Amino acid sequence: MKPPIRSQRSKEAVQKSTAIPRRPLLIATLAVTVGLVFWKAAPLRAAEPAVVVPAAIDSPASVESTATAVFAGGCFWGVQGVFQHVKGVSNAVSGYAGGDASSARYEAIGSGRTGHAEAVRVTYDPRQVSYGQLLQIFFSVVHDPTQLNRQGPDTGSQYRSAIFPVDAVQEKVARSYIAQLDGAKVFKGPMVTRVEPGKVFYPAEAYHQDYLVKHPDQPYIVVHDLPKVEQLKKVFPGVYRAQPVLVSSAM
Repeated sequence: MKPPIRSQRSKEAVQKSTAIPRRPLLIATLAVTVGLVFWKAAPLRAAEPAVVVPAAIDSPASVESTATAVFAGGCFWGVQGVFQHVKGVSNAVSGYAGGDASSARYEAIGSGRTGHAEAVRVTYDPRQVSYGQLLQIFFSVVHDPTQLNRQGPDTGSQYRSAIFPVDAVQEKVARSYIAQLDGAKVFKGPMVTRVEPGKVFYPAEAYHQDYLVKHPDQPYIVVHDLPKVEQLKKVFPGVYRAQPVLVSSAM
């Protein structure tokens, strides 16, 4: 869980100087308690195991070569990291969605009162991977859609499960799929994923981009995010690619 923000200016300076912009107390506790060497050598394990869900029944084909989708499912490091390994995805950018431009920055959204969620904008080729398939990955390995305003150790509305459809078709597919999965009782509890149309996506700060790739040995990444990439490879081998597409490469 992220500690309360006491001094925005000093916190930002520490973040940029250490290249670890979040969860310093959690990371420090893990490192001191068990030793960083242990985390580097330990086998990967996920706090939340993957739940294999059926494909979306309502997932119309598209003839477009490029489309975008926006998802929120906890810390954007892991969400971005998973979608960067999906074939057909040409870019996955961490950012904020749900609030307005004035509060679309990391120091503000941490309060949980801006309306923003940590989100990822996925640019993809619908001819290679459909919106329905992206939703299936989102619900299976990216996050647990039954956790209300939290994911794993992170709590607050900024970590909510949400979909931000960019058009009416995506909204229809998302709502239909949630109803399909809830009706089939795929999960142990009801899904709390919110569908929030008409929201603007704002890219996050540069130091948040490609974070999983740049910091694979960080304890938080090792415990909570790298296992999701492994689950993608195991559950969806047909769309998994070993080499991630990076924001830095797409710019």
